[in-house]
Amino acid sequence: MLLGARRLAALAAIGLAVFLSVGIGAYYLSRPAQETLYTGLDREDVGRMGAVLKDAGIPFDVSADGTALLVSYGNTAQARMLLAEKGLPHSTKSGYELFNDLGSLGLTSFMQEVTKVRALEGELARTIQGMKGVKAARVHIVLPDRGSFRREQQPPSASVVIRTVPADDASSAQAIRHLVAAAIPGMAVDKVTVMNTDGTLLMSGDDAANASTGKMARLEKTIGLEIQDNVRRTLTPYLGNGNFEISVAARLSTDKVSTNETIYNPESKVERSTRTIKETEVSQNKSGQKPTTVQQNLPDEAVRAESGDSSSEDNQRREELTNYEISSKTIQTISDGYQIKNLSVAVLVNRSRIASLLGEAATPAEMDARIQEIEQLVSSAIGFNKTRGDQIKVAAVNFVDDGGMLQPVPGPSVTEILMRQFGTVVNALTILALCAMMIWFGLRPAVRMLVARHQAELELQREQAAALAAAEAEAALAESVEANRVAQQMALEAAEPQSLIEMPRTPQRKLEQIVELSEEQAAAVLKQWLGREAA
Repeated sequence: MLLGARRLAALAAIGLAVFLSVGIGAYYLSRPAQETLYTGLDREDVGRMGAVLKDAGIPFDVSADGTALLVSYGNTAQARMLLAEKGLPHSTKSGYELFNDLGSLGLTSFMQEVTKVRALEGELARTIQGMKGVKAARVHIVLPDRGSFRREQQPPSASVVIRTVPADDASSAQAIRHLVAAAIPGMAVDKVTVMNTDGTLLMSGDDAANASTGKMARLEKTIGLEIQDNVRRTLTPYLGNGNFEISVAARLSTDKVSTNETIYNPESKVERSTRTIKETEVSQNKSGQKPTTVQQNLPDEAVRAESGDSSSEDNQRREELTNYEISSKTIQTISDGYQIKNLSVAVLVNRSRIASLLGEAATPAEMDARIQEIEQLVSSAIGFNKTRGDQIKVAAVNFVDDGGMLQPVPGPSVTEILMRQFGTVVNALTILALCAMMIWFGLRPAVRMLVARHQAELELQREQAAALAAAEAEAALAESVEANRVAQQMALEAAEPQSLIEMPRTPQRKLEQIVELSEEQAAAVLKQWLGREAA
């Protein structure tokens, strides 16, 4: 039974309206809440960030003005980490390109100074991001106002926040300090502070006086991780991953040591100068004075003077001086790094792994020999030095969670899943309730009305068909009645003399004759007449 083109079109329009209403309601109700990921972006940044998020399968949206990026709450952390890995956002107009968008009309000196600082910060950030291991950088510069009547001028300062891979890499901090200090006039190196994105202070103030404690802790941690990595690379092919655990305690010394040493070599000598002095001295002394005797007092006595004193002296002196240049070597050693005082290494080995390598019939002696071999490997990997007090302990124990790291993690329970999806379930129930209400109060009455109207039209058509059939039956009955009447009249005429006057036939007379024959046909004829008069 066909409804007709108009009714089908009405039903299609109602169904389409219900479908659109349900779809729009489901979209807005099931749409996750979004939060702002980044604001103040340029079109270039929005395009690059959108391409990265699209490739990663993270849904996103852009604000009406095109300067903000929106993502759902569940994808915020993932999106930021992904964009940070790609070095985004990274606007191309963060340096001296800022002056391209400035006009000379109405530009104050304050605006010029602010733009200059922003441009300088952007240029420094670009240069720092080009260093090895630095993925992102942000520079903040403070240029104080110079006063004419101040005795002491405040020096400029700067702070740099960097994100490195690995996160604890501080090798570029000192280079960044010198770079920033050299780029800004009048800035000292100790006025530049460098820190990591996780809050770790890499360089600040006078490094020699400020970084002693923090630098020592980071250095000991770095050395310990390096030693653990060396031991792990050595034992992994031998024992397999997850069959041993390593703990390293490194004690370092960062004291500055200066050593001066002078070495003389007497076997290696060179004649430098020679001095020779020779002296010869000869002297004679003789006295001619007469001696004082008794004979001098006697007359005519001649006293002989042979008894006078005489002396003779001969002196010779020889002095020889030779200067030699002795070979010497002076060694000056200045140590400004670090020294390892001692190492303490503890290694736990899974006993079941060693037993599987030795076999089921392994003896305790073989087990001890294998542990001793592992200890020798560890000693070689860490650079063991007994004189400085290094300690190594290797023990074989049964691991509590043997291979627990390889066990699959159990999935969440039904209750946990329902609690996580509670908002989605509420939205789905709301959508179903809305659909049921629209179908019950909208589509169902409309269909019922159309079906009732169609049934009424069908009843009317049935009545018209019945009336038409009744009219045809009436006409046939009238013809048969007329034929009977004619036959009766002919019979009467044949029996009696023909009347000179014939009575005319009226509709009332016809109706009376029909009623006499059949009352149902008479009712159908009346309905047909009423319908003609109403039309």
